Amino acid sequence: MRLNELHDNPGATKNRRRIGRGIGSGKGKTGGRGVKGQKSRSGVTIKGFEGGQMPIFKRLPKRGFNKPNRKKFAEVSIRRLGQAIEAGVLDLKKDVDANALVAAGVIRRAHDGVRLLGTGKLSAAVNLTVSYATPGAQKIIEKAKGSVTISDAKPVKPEDAPKAEKPKAKKPAAKPAAKKAAAPKAEKAPAKKAAPKKAAKKDEVARHVPYWEAVKKYDAKADEDVVRKIVNYCGIALNSRDGKFVACTDEEERTTVRDGFLKKKLSLKGDDADLDAKVMAVCEQMKKDRLKNRVIFYYLLAQNEKMLGDL
Repeated sequence: MRLNELHDNPGATKNRRRIGRGIGSGKGKTGGRGVKGQKSRSGVTIKGFEGGQMPIFKRLPKRGFNKPNRKKFAEVSIRRLGQAIEAGVLDLKKDVDANALVAAGVIRRAHDGVRLLGTGKLSAAVNLTVSYATPGAQKIIEKAKGSVTISDAKPVKPEDAPKAEKPKAKKPAAKPAAKKAAAPKAEKAPAKKAAPKKAAKKDEVARHVPYWEAVKKYDAKADEDVVRKIVNYCGIALNSRDGKFVACTDEEERTTVRDGFLKKKLSLKGDDADLDAKVMAVCEQMKKDRLKNRVIFYYLLAQNEKMLGDL
């Protein structure tokens, strides 16, 4: 598997329809607009036009207001607080603020503060520091012998808190300069020799192996050397999607296979109609494959003509 062989699953991608490209695009003449004239143009508000009088959306008064600098609070219920206390994730010996609730997993984010809501009971006393608490929630906390402190300050994350500067270490006193012995010059490392040609051969062999494994689906006794020759014949064309696969529905593609492989490579002579029939026979043979691999296609052409040894 190589990077240039990665592709989406069949049907995962779909080409967009290009409108305004003529009748053959499927959206010809009006380009999908349906009509001519003003309604086919953009920026037209015919549906909001009322003959020149003031439109109704301008006559009606507007209500409501969205505050641009409104605050967002995290809500904590008494029930959720009681579950955290029973689970033992809160340190009740210290004051519990927004950062402690986040660290214990009671809330995900503190935002601009914490609001205490709800009804219920608590099994232990807790000292809370929140931005707001309902009167009923405050009574429940005080009944459990705890306390609630209301603070308008926005919670500060531990990582955002200013860190104390470390004292700078004093530099040691300079020692009297001593005569340094001249260090011998480092010898230059010998230049690396070029990689032997055997490595290139290994890469060449590794390139055709996936195609050889694919050919085995049609011929279990496929000759590896024959597949390698076909891969070398195709060359860099296999690096592109159009060159890697054969489109049997394209007449120009079938002509390329006929002239480029059957006539030029296999040196077959005869009527073009007969050669086209041989190409279509392989297309029928590979009809189960949505994408017909070019190496397999050429292999089957040569196999049908019993010319694998002539490649």
